[in-house]
Amino acid sequence: MKKIAVFPGSFDPITRGHESIIRRALPVFDEIIIALGENPEKKSYFPLANRLKWLGMVFGDEAKVRIVKYSGLTVDFCMRMNAGYILRGLRTSADFEFERTIGLMNKAISPGIETVFFLSAPEYAALSSSVVRDILRNGGDVSKFVPEKISEKIH
Repeated sequence: MKKIAVFPGSFDPITRGHESIIRRALPVFDEIIIALGENPEKKSYFPLANRLKWLGMVFGDEAKVRIVKYSGLTVDFCMRMNAGYILRGLRTSADFEFERTIGLMNKAISPGIETVFFLSAPEYAALSSSVVRDILRNGGDVSKFVPEKISEKIH
């Protein structure tokens, strides 16, 4: 059976931290589905079309990565995709506590799906999409914080 992992997120925008987690997880899984979550109640900074395009620019040459948009429960999406794993990155102990709660609830809903945590690389521990958006709102340069392939596109 193929080991398929779903890496869910809003990727608003994708950061070098996201990219690092996905690239480091590639040897572990047969396929990683980057699942761009659509939440109509949440206002995104960047349009969905841009975020999908940027994910494609970063991972388009990676045969083991598929990019899909979804809405609803992540475990339901995993079942539709025949994915047995949810991939999550951890930067801090606060991330762990939050992700642990979500992982336990996902396990209660769908016992066959495991949540797998990857620790962020130390250089990305303080990096988040929220910080990148704040820098952008204030006219700052985010090229050090987003994947190289999209840094010119994001400004």
